[in-house]
Amino acid sequence: MPNKIMAGAPHLTPGAFLIGDAFNMRHAITAGGMTVALSDVVILRDLLRPLHDLSDASAICKYLESFYTLRKPMSSTINTLANVLHKVFSAPSDPAMENLQQTLLGYLKLGGVFSSGVSALLSGLCPRPLSLVFHFIVMAMYGVGQLLLPFPSPKRLLDGAKLLWVASSVFLPIIHSEGVRQMFFPLTVPAYYRTPPKGKKI
Repeated sequence: MPNKIMAGAPHLTPGAFLIGDAFNMRHAITAGGMTVALSDVVILRDLLRPLHDLSDASAICKYLESFYTLRKPMSSTINTLANVLHKVFSAPSDPAMENLQQTLLGYLKLGGVFSSGVSALLSGLCPRPLSLVFHFIVMAMYGVGQLLLPFPSPKRLLDGAKLLWVASSVFLPIIHSEGVRQMFFPLTVPAYYRTPPKGKKI
């Protein structure tokens, strides 16, 4: 499927503001674009609500820097899952990648909190990056466990190590591109604390 992936790097232009796919795109495999776009609309609405005067474009542009951090919980979880799934299932076939594919499918087949947790992340009902990391760790442990059963032979141990390496090489670069600080430590980002421009009627 032809597709464009574009990370959501801030574009600060007084008088203009990008949201949705105009600003940030992920692979369409999970159909999460509209969820992220509508979430962007809600965040932007809440930021603009206290403003009764939009004439000072530069001051408002500075204030709206917080948007890029506030949107991260929703956008980063959906973006990461979409791009990971695309990379895993479109990658050239090799034993380690096939093991990762089977691990993903097997993990979802477990049902319960495992499948419902991933579904909540994909749908935007659980916009928590730490939940994403939790499922990645548990899925990796599940995959290694499946490879080691019924007896952890040297070959099985090697296959388990390869699975962890391949999973990390897919997952971690995507997390890095989303911005580790904004995803997991948003309170340390100065723009998070932007307040409405002074002198405006609030």
